[in-house]
Amino acid sequence: MTAAGIAVVGASLGGLRAAEQLRAAGWRGAITVFGDEPHLPYNRPPLSKEVLAGDAPAEGTELRRRASVDDVQWHLGTAVAAADLAARTLTLADGAVHAYEGLVAATGVRPRRLPFAGGPRRHVVRTLEDSAALRVRLVEGARVLVIGSGFIGCEVAATARTAGCAVTVVAPEAEPMALAVGDDLARALRRRHEAQGVRFLMGRLVADLTATHAVLDDGTEVAADVVVEAVGSLPNTEWLAATEGLDLGDGILCDAQLRIGGLAHAVAVGDVARFPNPRYGPLPRRVEHWSIPGDSARHAARTLVAGLNGAEGPEPAPFAPLPSFWSDQFALRLQSFGQPALADRTRLLEGDPASADGDLLYGYYQGDRLIGVAALGGPAAAAAAARHRTELLSLPEPAV
Repeated sequence: MTAAGIAVVGASLGGLRAAEQLRAAGWRGAITVFGDEPHLPYNRPPLSKEVLAGDAPAEGTELRRRASVDDVQWHLGTAVAAADLAARTLTLADGAVHAYEGLVAATGVRPRRLPFAGGPRRHVVRTLEDSAALRVRLVEGARVLVIGSGFIGCEVAATARTAGCAVTVVAPEAEPMALAVGDDLARALRRRHEAQGVRFLMGRLVADLTATHAVLDDGTEVAADVVVEAVGSLPNTEWLAATEGLDLGDGILCDAQLRIGGLAHAVAVGDVARFPNPRYGPLPRRVEHWSIPGDSARHAARTLVAGLNGAEGPEPAPFAPLPSFWSDQFALRLQSFGQPALADRTRLLEGDPASADGDLLYGYYQGDRLIGVAALGGPAAAAAAARHRTELLSLPEPAV
């Protein structure tokens, strides 16, 4: 059995930031980061855009590591199969057992797959290998079917169309990315994709895949040389399934300090963590935005180091991040701050929705309180969204 001070399970952005923040929080003991991929942490957003298009080398996605983690041990290429949180041990897929003092769960998510027979023309985009495999299929004239119209689906559609492919997007929602930004802004996004030649079949499900076609739930057949599945993600929590008492219903349920199961020696960060955010009420939620791994790692590292050191005193302020995301599609940038998906009312703040190419800015409200903004367009639109960050950072008034 090998041993280390703190084990970080997951070697992507969240795992790297956790290691860095543990050092920033004063941890001077050993840190070992475990990852199932053979690569050091790399940036995933370019995989559906610049790397997929061939405009940027895959090697350029490796994340810069701070000097403070030069002594961190990286155990790559072998997944953690199981954890015993009581005994504080990890069992790897090759049978090796690793003991730890403190644990950071940073295992992220994996693509959800459709329940159809496999085949070489079916692709997802999550890893460097996924992007490389899809890239060689995006040749001019190829008929590309994208199933799903969220971030990955829309970004891949734009990249494939720019490569000269004939692109069809199929999704059950009324508009692409409507779950993230609401129907109004999503409608404008669809029109701009359509102006570039992307075809949308919205409100439809794929009922079957044949060797040459997708069959939709209304009987429509869509010819496809390449199929990209972008139908959401699943949190990687199976390695914790043997631990009784954990809520793994949608990621790892954490408290307001990002502790797992109330344990002082275990925290979670990034996409896999489900936590309450006092900005948006008591319901714990997972947030799959690029900003969350860094924000959660900072808070979780302080929590873990304090717990391992036996710190006493009042609890610090709860974790209360302001989520943000961006998505580049064609020459457009979709930029958001806050939680538009939780709004009960949407308001146009800037721009003309009828315009074919003008900048748009929408505000998202719960009652009279602004809880999110989202912009579509060029740099000016993104800057307009950022100007609302101060208001969005304010916490709601306490209930009387």
